[in-house]
Amino acid sequence: MLFKHLYSLTRVPIVLLLTNFPKCLAATTTVTVSGTASHAVPTTLYGQMFESGDGGLYAELLQNRAFQQVTPNTTDALTAWNSVNGALITVIADSKPVSQALPNSLQLTVPSGVNGSVGFSNEGFWGIKVDSSWTYNASLFFHFPTESSFSGILTVGLQTASGNVLASESTEIRGTQTSWAQIAVQLRPKSSAPDTNNVFFVTVDGQKAAGQTINFAMLSLFPPTFKNRSNGMRVDIAETLAEMGPAFFRFPGGNNLGQSTGTRWQWNGTVGSLLDRPGRVGDWGYVNTDGLGLLEYLTFFEDVGMEPIMAVWSGYSLDGDNLPEDELAPYIQQAKDQINFVIGDPATSAPAALRASLGHPEPFTLRFVEVGNEDFFAATTYPYRWRDFVGNLSAEFPQLRYIATTDAWDPILSPTPPSYDVHVYQTPGWFAENSFYYDSFERNGTTYFEGEYAAISTNANDLFGTQSDGRLLWPDMQSSTGEAAFMTGLERNSDIVFAASYAPLLQHVNSTQWTPDLISFEYVPHLSCDSCRSIPCSALMHTQLFSLNVGDEYLPSTLPAANGTLFWTVTRSSSSRDVFIKISNTVETDAEMVFELPFHSVASSGTLQLLHGAQNASNTPEAPNTVIPVTSTISTGKSLHYIAPGFSVSVITVQAQ
Repeated sequence: MLFKHLYSLTRVPIVLLLTNFPKCLAATTTVTVSGTASHAVPTTLYGQMFESGDGGLYAELLQNRAFQQVTPNTTDALTAWNSVNGALITVIADSKPVSQALPNSLQLTVPSGVNGSVGFSNEGFWGIKVDSSWTYNASLFFHFPTESSFSGILTVGLQTASGNVLASESTEIRGTQTSWAQIAVQLRPKSSAPDTNNVFFVTVDGQKAAGQTINFAMLSLFPPTFKNRSNGMRVDIAETLAEMGPAFFRFPGGNNLGQSTGTRWQWNGTVGSLLDRPGRVGDWGYVNTDGLGLLEYLTFFEDVGMEPIMAVWSGYSLDGDNLPEDELAPYIQQAKDQINFVIGDPATSAPAALRASLGHPEPFTLRFVEVGNEDFFAATTYPYRWRDFVGNLSAEFPQLRYIATTDAWDPILSPTPPSYDVHVYQTPGWFAENSFYYDSFERNGTTYFEGEYAAISTNANDLFGTQSDGRLLWPDMQSSTGEAAFMTGLERNSDIVFAASYAPLLQHVNSTQWTPDLISFEYVPHLSCDSCRSIPCSALMHTQLFSLNVGDEYLPSTLPAANGTLFWTVTRSSSSRDVFIKISNTVETDAEMVFELPFHSVASSGTLQLLHGAQNASNTPEAPNTVIPVTSTISTGKSLHYIAPGFSVSVITVQAQ
């Protein structure tokens, strides 16, 4: 069921692959840095991309909470739900559903002759963390399909697999309740559980309720959330993302825009009451509740201080379905409505008025709209889809910058795209060898978004094979230094590269469909987060080093050798006068360097942040701290001498006037 993205074979740019790395230079590499900036560094340069949410970033703890997109009266419809003490449970198509969007409910029938508590439980996503310092918000809807004289107690709670009740709340229900009613309680555990093998339960007294049938819908359990937002994000993962200092967030995908026309992501199915969200079969093999909807995304962006790069569905799906031009009009209108929900005027726009009614009358920030996703797979139809979508959207929203998702060289699009989204999954060597990828691009006003990139394999002939074929399970220092080398090129070309995001973002180690990933996490019992430990992989750490240590001015310097093994970039903060020198050494041999800094005065000491390890060193659940950045003080000056260790990413920060 949950949480990682299964990508379709993603574009490999048509670039001549160079031969194996040469040996590292034996002589000292001298780098002369200019004191005059060549261009401003975009404020959006480093950010994140995202394509899903259930069981990860979205804080809901119950799996299959509303029986969305399942077939009633089947075993699969009961995924994560189990009978308690002989109760009969099944998922039905309710004749009086809780809402039009949620037609199914869980029907509980209490058999005769059963004593004690009878009901059902939910196992969550690989267990539920129970922490006595937390208050959990639990809720459900119920009704009796047939009126009865029953009056009794319904209990909602958390317990261990062995039956030890850790928290519970009870309320009286009556058989006269034939219309849907909601119960909402707060659960405060009396003690923390020793492990995550815990369940959420709903029970009635078996003896008193014998023969009764009760239907349940939209059950939910939330731990504390990031910024205490209702229906919000999980604290630990949200904080990890925020600590990276992302400038933007690309959403909702990516491939998550839709496997088919019918299962595409639709903004209006993700806003308002959770009862009005039908969910959808996602692209990674499980149902998305869409509890993490458009408003929740936008609120999260505001809370973290990043801006959205928002995609709209443009008539093409992963299953190869291409809509003809004469069928595009309703989908173009849906894209307009999506944008209006984000930035429209409530006085003139119904979607904007909906946003205001949900508590956000002011428009959100939005500057970038991506039209489709990976349309190089549908290059023959993208020209008319791009023309029709952008033509209509830009007429209403001329202030937005529209991003195309085909190759920049084929097909030729009209109107000329202001920006392109480039995706590449390749070997560590490819990334280092192509650090000059953008240097030869024409400076004609077109900008580029490196929307998905990662070193995923050491085997250029079978990039999408298995681990035995070279596919990486976890990022390692070889892949991280290759990616960092490529990122020095992104920074050097940030006059035309305005944004970049590693992909995929999140991976649950119990349900992995794609490797490697930026942030991996698992459930562990002893941490005071909601059943999670984030594993700080080397890719996460070098990405964070780049994101948190970049100036607003790019300082030209002696160029690295295009076919070399040592790469660098220099930026400066115009306000603090900090100079940031980033270095990637992609081989095991240490490299001696001298940076000649042309400033009037340079501090005698600075800060070094060093990520360093053996070629295949990686952080795993068993060894999560194999490679971690180490911060130290370094001697600096107008001639800054530094030895870059083999397989390392270094960031030197020094004050210069």
